[in-house]
Amino acid sequence: MAEESSAGQLVIPQLIVGLGNPEPKYDKTRHNIGFDAVDALARRTQISWNENRRFQAMVGEGRGIHGDKIRLLKPLTYMNRSGQAMRAAIDWYKLPPESVLVIYDDMDLPVGRLRMRLSGSAGGHNGMKSAIAHLGTQNFPRLRIGIGKTSEDQDTIGHVLGRFSPKEAQIMAEVLPLVLDTVEVALKQGVAKAMSLYNSRTVSLES
Repeated sequence: MAEESSAGQLVIPQLIVGLGNPEPKYDKTRHNIGFDAVDALARRTQISWNENRRFQAMVGEGRGIHGDKIRLLKPLTYMNRSGQAMRAAIDWYKLPPESVLVIYDDMDLPVGRLRMRLSGSAGGHNGMKSAIAHLGTQNFPRLRIGIGKTSEDQDTIGHVLGRFSPKEAQIMAEVLPLVLDTVEVALKQGVAKAMSLYNSRTVSLES
């Protein structure tokens, strides 16, 4: 895996993609935390969403807090075909895959944890499998948001399509601002800097 420090290059995201499912019945489910993250980013940067049928996605364009160009994307293709919208967008904007930052849910991380990486496998996540297949590489940054593991009496699908418990929802309300701070550092100083500052952070109700 190529790290910024060894390559000597700064990776600055130019397209920020949140993964989720488009129907209202999926709102606020664990699997849609990527949508929630880019929605929160749009609110903070006062970027409005518009449907782009060419991309099969909701798209927002504007300026970040530092005045830099920022593009946001929410695929409307359902999770397992997310890569189609991402491919259409980078072809249209003429962006390299390495400039795409994908935000999504991760069962392997506990609620309250974030993990940013410069590259990596899909880790069993269908949205990321589609992204890697359509972008033709694993070498693009991603920000994973912990949603916790399933309980013994619950299957995986029921878990990811379920909603957070009240206690977890309190934690997630603090996690989302942290997500935005992480993205803003990546936009200004590069992904490696954001990783160094935020990958060790944990949000808990006791903190």
